[in-house]
Amino acid sequence: MAKRDSSRVVYSTSDGDLRKARDPKPAAAAGGRVKVRRETSGRRGKTVTTVSNVPLGEDALRDLAGKLKKRCGVGGSAKDGVIELQGDHRDAVMELLAAEGLDAVLAGG
Repeated sequence: MAKRDSSRVVYSTSDGDLRKARDPKPAAAAGGRVKVRRETSGRRGKTVTTVSNVPLGEDALRDLAGKLKKRCGVGGSAKDGVIELQGDHRDAVMELLAAEGLDAVLAGG
């Protein structure tokens, strides 16, 4: 049987559960590429283009979503760090992201 380290603090009244890894930065700031994918699952067969892992703040993300929606001429939303555009617009999205200076990659099948 393995020895347990009983001196390690696992809970603090000010910080909560310390066993869970906490990263104050969002996952997008970890240095990954912007991922552009086409999704249909959970949308009753409707196609949606999603843009995730964008290293921008919420306001800048909303501005980028507005530019993408205008460029593609469709509706969409920006929430929880993901931009969703109605329809399959991966090519136009890739062009605009490259023009904005973001390193983007097509993800998924």
